[in-house]
Amino acid sequence: MEKITEIFVVLENHPSTLGELCSHLSEHRINIEAIGVFQDTAKLYVKNVNKAMKVLDKLDYTTEQRNVLKVDLENRPGALADVASKLGNKGINIEYCYGALSKKGNTTAVILDVSDIDRALEILK
Repeated sequence: MEKITEIFVVLENHPSTLGELCSHLSEHRINIEAIGVFQDTAKLYVKNVNKAMKVLDKLDYTTEQRNVLKVDLENRPGALADVASKLGNKGINIEYCYGALSKKGNTTAVILDVSDIDRALEILK
């Protein structure tokens, strides 16, 4: 588990917007490690945040950097329920969550935006 920086990107809600965003990053050899896409936003976890921000800023995307948690879970039923319950029982709200399977398939990386990131890190140690 670790605190990471996610990139929040405002998107127009029409066909090809997501493809264009991903293509721009790909052209600059920026790999998306995890992504959550909602009606008019994308939340991205990439290894090279500074490089990605420069590309997106140059293309006039509206962006913001946010600190979130990356939690590696065992890929099994109930793993996310355990984490969410631990946080919820201590009064930590999960604003949103998204994730991706690892290359090996036996773990899942989950990105959590929580109401108190430092306290959440202590609870999940």
